[in-house]
Amino acid sequence: MKRFWKEVAVRPEAGGHGIALDGRPVRTPGRTPLAVPSPALADAIAEEWRAVDESIDPRAMPLTGLANAAIDRVAPDPAGFAAGLAQYGESDLLYYRADGPTELVARQAAAWDPVLDWARQRYDIHFELATGVIHVAQPEATTRRLAEAVASCDAFSLAPLSPIVSITGSLILPLALTEGAATPDQVWTAAHIDEDWQAEQWGEDALAKAATNARRAEFDAAARFLQLVT
Repeated sequence: MKRFWKEVAVRPEAGGHGIALDGRPVRTPGRTPLAVPSPALADAIAEEWRAVDESIDPRAMPLTGLANAAIDRVAPDPAGFAAGLAQYGESDLLYYRADGPTELVARQAAAWDPVLDWARQRYDIHFELATGVIHVAQPEATTRRLAEAVASCDAFSLAPLSPIVSITGSLILPLALTEGAATPDQVWTAAHIDEDWQAEQWGEDALAKAATNARRAEFDAAARFLQLVT
């Protein structure tokens, strides 16, 4: 779509704060007015529309895309969407530890153990940890309480949680981020300890670096959305 508007404004809209282009409301792909609960998030989305040059590039408008997802995909069935994310609590990245070398084991423990300690206290749960990649079942109470934590999130929190969970392979790290128990940089670093270790040992090629940069951009946008909506 070519740019057709001159003015971008934030204005009251049913359900929160909407974006208007020359006085006309921006709508989601599902034709619902794009309205978000936070004025800070609305301002950030409006900036994406102001930054459009000649044509819309959805890749340059990640906050708009996440808002669209929250409204069109998540809001119609937030419980079902949350249940899908909660499945990661059954096989979280943080449960599976390397058996060597010693430095990698230490790095995992330093980054992952404090987050698990936080989750134990926050949700009154226990984790079963394993060495290697063989699946280890978690206590039923653990998976249930993690699922309840995800289910308590609204659509505008679930939408950015989804890419963070997918990118990190963890449910616990995004929950810690949501509750301010970890920063975005801490979450990213914790999720990429193994990858960073391999790159240190064997080097990193250009394609792998480009893929990592693309994931980091998606991660950063989702983390920013989550911060702005709360």
